[in-house]
Amino acid sequence: MARFLFTRLLQSLAVLWAVATITFVLMRITPGGPFDRERRLPPEVMANITAKYDLDKPWLVQYSRFLRDLAKGNLGPSYKYVDRDVNAVVSDTLPVSVVLGLLALGTAIVMSFPAGLISAIYPNSSMDRWSMSLATLGISLPHFILGAVLIWLFSLKLGWFQVGRWTGSSAWVLPTLTLAAAPAAYLSYLLRSSMLEALGEDFIRTARAKGLSETIVVLKHALRNCLIPLLTVLGPLVAALVTGSFVVEYIFAIPGMGRFYITAVTDRDYPLIMGVTMVYTAILVCANLIVDVLYCLVDPRIRID
Repeated sequence: MARFLFTRLLQSLAVLWAVATITFVLMRITPGGPFDRERRLPPEVMANITAKYDLDKPWLVQYSRFLRDLAKGNLGPSYKYVDRDVNAVVSDTLPVSVVLGLLALGTAIVMSFPAGLISAIYPNSSMDRWSMSLATLGISLPHFILGAVLIWLFSLKLGWFQVGRWTGSSAWVLPTLTLAAAPAAYLSYLLRSSMLEALGEDFIRTARAKGLSETIVVLKHALRNCLIPLLTVLGPLVAALVTGSFVVEYIFAIPGMGRFYITAVTDRDYPLIMGVTMVYTAILVCANLIVDVLYCLVDPRIRID
């Protein structure tokens, strides 16, 4: 286990370095700059600004300084938010995105497991058709359409939930449902197909022949064998929900990191783009590492060498 974790740590560092390098190069080769405006600044003002942020230095110098600061945990200043550095922006906004992502993940799991199990236990039944129809709808509807429909129905018409900001549980419901819809539908499909395959295996017939109840057969034997493919997608899914809520945060005016990422790209705020990208990459790498360790806990046949 120790050797495995050490190897994965080295691989994770290599992934972080590769993402940092590619992002740095892409930002520099893209036409335009962070301080370009329709009305050009005076040359002396532009010179002072570029010197302040070391943009007048060669790329190699900028890159080496970025890696040095990154190793120290310093993500640098923000070009747009001059009164806050990138570390402050991330520390203020990341918890909001994490809470939203975890709420959406929990909601997706709670919604998908009953739907997937019922569809697999009663295939081609009316419950199966209804569950899979709803799952298809959840996958097909984009976030901005589903969010708008939920706002119109449950906030404007019925007045049940608050819309906008992130001030309490009433404001959490609609964005959580919007973000959880597609993952819940995808997990339902995956669980249904895995359960149908597992229920047709020889060990399930053996368990039934021993007189075990159908509940034990489904939950203890079949479901446990279905967790491996679910865990495979849960790692990237956790990272996607935590880091991929840009549209939902924008629609519901949530002060999460996704909104700042969008404005950073628009404003060409290099340090903020780099900082948020590295945070997102670190979350994805950690999620995949945790999933690899969980494999051994779910399936004892898997060993980490």
